[in-house]
Amino acid sequence: MTRLAPPSRLEVEVEVADPRWLDLDPALEALVTRAATAALADQSGEISILLTDDAALKALNHRFRGQDKATNVLSFPAAATARPHLGDLALGLDVCQAEAQASGKAFSDHLSHLIVHGALHLIGHDHQDEAEAEVMEGLERVILARLGISDPYA
Repeated sequence: MTRLAPPSRLEVEVEVADPRWLDLDPALEALVTRAATAALADQSGEISILLTDDAALKALNHRFRGQDKATNVLSFPAAATARPHLGDLALGLDVCQAEAQASGKAFSDHLSHLIVHGALHLIGHDHQDEAEAEVMEGLERVILARLGISDPYA
């Protein structure tokens, strides 16, 4: 007998700090919530997702990671004592757009991948070594396939 996973008890808060995000897809918040929920389907709790500009992401990257550059997504896992809050994600628009264009992928597919990737970081997955990367990429492929998105690593 196959058991189905219980429905996600995940709350996703999306904050759009840069209105240019909304110009890309009228259903942006639903797309982001769908990707986060798919990645964290067996989790209970809440996450916050900030959709901002590259300048803000560069500042966050510098402050928290010591890297003085913009990036696509940053993940900030919450401390266990902060539960039910699982953590926060922040994404910079221009880097995300440039990556999607350079790889020839639909922006919505690339954004979904970045949300899934960042959400997996919130629950302890990483890619610091080859073995970790294989596990994490495998999970990303499965989750994205469930969303109808092709293998981002192909």
